[in-house]
Amino acid sequence: MNLRAIVPVLVAGLLVVPVMAAAQVLQVMPVFEARCAQCHGGNAAALRAPDRTMLAQLTPEHILEVLTTGSMVANAKGISDGQKRSLAELISGRPIGSSASGQAAAMTGRCEAKPAFNPATGPRWSGWGADVMNTRMQSVENAGLRADQVPKLALKWAFGFPNGTSAYGQPAVAGGRVFIGSDNGFVYSLDAASGCVYWSFEATAGVRTAITVGAIKTASGNRFALYFGDLKANVFAIDAETGAQIWTARADRHPFARITGAPTLANGRLYVPVSSLEEGSGANDNYECCTFRGSVAAYDATTGKQVWQTFTVDPPKPSKKNKLGTQLYEPSGVAIWSAPTIDLKRKVLYVATGNEYSGPGGPTSDAVIALDLDSGKIAWTRQVTPKDVYVVGCNAQRENCPDDEGPDFDFGNSAILRDLPGGKSIIVIGQKSGVVWALDPDQKGTIVWQQRVGKGSALGGLEWGSAADSSTGYFPVSDMMLGQELAGGLHALRLDTGAPVWEARPPRADCKDPRNCVQAQSAAISLISGAVFSGTTTGIMRAYDTKDGKVIWTYDASQPYTTVNSVTAKGGSFNGPGPVIVGGMVFMNSGYNYLGFGTGGNVLLAFAPQ
Repeated sequence: MNLRAIVPVLVAGLLVVPVMAAAQVLQVMPVFEARCAQCHGGNAAALRAPDRTMLAQLTPEHILEVLTTGSMVANAKGISDGQKRSLAELISGRPIGSSASGQAAAMTGRCEAKPAFNPATGPRWSGWGADVMNTRMQSVENAGLRADQVPKLALKWAFGFPNGTSAYGQPAVAGGRVFIGSDNGFVYSLDAASGCVYWSFEATAGVRTAITVGAIKTASGNRFALYFGDLKANVFAIDAETGAQIWTARADRHPFARITGAPTLANGRLYVPVSSLEEGSGANDNYECCTFRGSVAAYDATTGKQVWQTFTVDPPKPSKKNKLGTQLYEPSGVAIWSAPTIDLKRKVLYVATGNEYSGPGGPTSDAVIALDLDSGKIAWTRQVTPKDVYVVGCNAQRENCPDDEGPDFDFGNSAILRDLPGGKSIIVIGQKSGVVWALDPDQKGTIVWQQRVGKGSALGGLEWGSAADSSTGYFPVSDMMLGQELAGGLHALRLDTGAPVWEARPPRADCKDPRNCVQAQSAAISLISGAVFSGTTTGIMRAYDTKDGKVIWTYDASQPYTTVNSVTAKGGSFNGPGPVIVGGMVFMNSGYNYLGFGTGGNVLLAFAPQ
């Protein structure tokens, strides 16, 4: 079996539509390109058929009805019922049944009272990294949790996402409330102490981004808003107290565009990264590969007016046609998967980029890019892996594939900005290559040091998020494809030199399922003074002593739960988002199914010391 060919197909499929199982994805993506894309792809307008973007506005129930009993019955002949259901969920970006069951009004466990709500005071965690530097370190004041209390953590409540099958959002906490997005397309406001639900807001697709909390100035005072993006590349601002929509904007109209990295808020502007999964269809000879361009869009946080948008690659131009006569384009890709990092001192923001989908391999892929906060103009670019041109599922028979295929060493991490003793600053970031990079922000990203902590692969390496205090960086390793003995690990490195401080290997798993023994630590980690939290794809969350890496707390989330809202729920893999520590409690989503490794789930868990 050629794992290099098969695993990336799983990667793209599960990221495109996390509500579907791996086997279904392998079947349904080629089905769309072969049976649907001719009319609903790039030339749809000329054919007077709705294109992918228009189809994405439909509910999964409507799409399934059209395929089963409606106008597309003849076109769907020969497609199994399971494939039709998967196509409906793929196109719409949400599970069947989610709209009706996801409303807070349909749940038990509603909050009976509404205490005074003021996010401006009290402990909080906003956005991806707890601060605009994306350190993922919670302050002592906001954490309200000491390292010596961590071993006493016990489950306090659990909240189930209706019809959810992949828990991939990261919560925010402010004003005593928890705000969390879900794969069912809803954002919920919960009471932090009890988990009861105040309200729900329905987006147009699954909400994978972390939630950012900020104040909007009005004539009568401040109004607090929640900012997030969905898997159709829509950006939302909603009222934090009521859930009412304030504004929405479309960051990119490409049919494969999405927002996975959290928007970052600074000085009245919202900075939104744009990614895509066009590379999931790129190798198909029926597909016009490729036309997506990664970007950052800046918005006025009060009005939603776009201030600027900067793309990471030049506009694609026609290059050649393949043997089927399909027009191909280049360059393309260079998606931004993670939250922007703000450097207020230098008045720039930093984003980390992914690979190209097509083209000769330009200077901006697999790079850290600095952009001027006011104008969006690129100040400097530091590429660490050149010519990484890659699309999913390539083989010798596919003409759409790059002539010289790259290693797919995207940056999934956000850049971390830290000040060092003596007044110098440093940017540290982990890459899927397995290498941690340190860059000098005052020397246009010159490499200060590099340290290999993992073997690296298309599955990582370092996947979603690292953390750093004032002297040490902490870096979790996936290396999923290396098997039970070699996958996983947490590394502590000195920020000034990159020298190792300690390494913690995951304890050998007592596997309930032999197929689920690979303890890849691909999820983002979170840090408080004296303890760092890191989860595995086997559903184990551990807290480590920051002095020596010894495990001080372990919790197995792979189990069913009785939830406060009476939704049937279970936990599973930790991947993507990391824990959020606020006000003496720890909040974490469990159940991000990852390429058939680990298990899906639909639960938000809240812990407090006993």
